Amino acid sequence: MLETEPKTPLCFLDTNIWLYAFIEGQDSEKSMMAKKIIQNQTITTSTQVINEVCVNLLKKAKFSEEKLRLLIQSFYDKYGIIELNQRVFLKASELREAYQFSFWDSLVVSSALQDNVQILYSEDMHDGLVVEKQLKIINPFKKQ
Repeated sequence: MLETEPKTPLCFLDTNIWLYAFIEGQDSEKSMMAKKIIQNQTITTSTQVINEVCVNLLKKAKFSEEKLRLLIQSFYDKYGIIELNQRVFLKASELREAYQFSFWDSLVVSSALQDNVQILYSEDMHDGLVVEKQLKIINPFKKQ
């Protein structure tokens, strides 16, 4: 009888997790943790997060346009990408009313819900909050 490996839940990574993985030196412990999450999870993300990652890498890490194009291609090759659309925007509005998320955070949460994600890793959202009995927000850097 063949044993199958347990499937990891689908995860969504907020911009800050990607940035810790890509920009060395901010915080080495957080950088290692972010890289571990990326290597060990089944990931989906959104066009919004890709935008935010790119603008920050241009400014903070002085990425070249060529390096940025390779990164964008890598996102699309490796991960599920949620496109922002009417459904995402309308759900984000409902989430802002129900949970008092910021405009940008509500789009992240809405995008994750669109892909039936179970875990949203974010450093700056409501750690431990379960949204719509489906999506748990986890701050992977929170000290226990």
